[in-house]
Amino acid sequence: MQRILLAEDEEVLRMLVVDTLEDEGYLIDEACDGEEAYELIRKNDYDLILLDYMMPVYTGLELIEMIRKDQIQTKIMMLSAKSQTSDQQKVLEAGADFFMSKPFSPIQLVERIEEILGEAE
Repeated sequence: MQRILLAEDEEVLRMLVVDTLEDEGYLIDEACDGEEAYELIRKNDYDLILLDYMMPVYTGLELIEMIRKDQIQTKIMMLSAKSQTSDQQKVLEAGADFFMSKPFSPIQLVERIEEILGEAE
């Protein structure tokens, strides 16, 4: 079973994504801020990390930089309403592998994750 970390501070969105991905058979760990996400990343191995851009303690961007500095090679997808080309470029330059603009449909997210994790196999 593939394991995904979702770091999202908006509880309703986090619950929707978790429910959707669990229904698809993924094992999901949740974090509501950047600090909690970083602790989980240092303790566990993930197939994919989903990060919100704007979170308390550490932003998604700061978290990506910390993860890559620690030489953690897990694929990362940023989920963000900050969808300007310049924002997307910052995220990718920091070390994210993928970017998905909010709002998104649960179906879009599942399709993108299947595509990403299918590439990893």
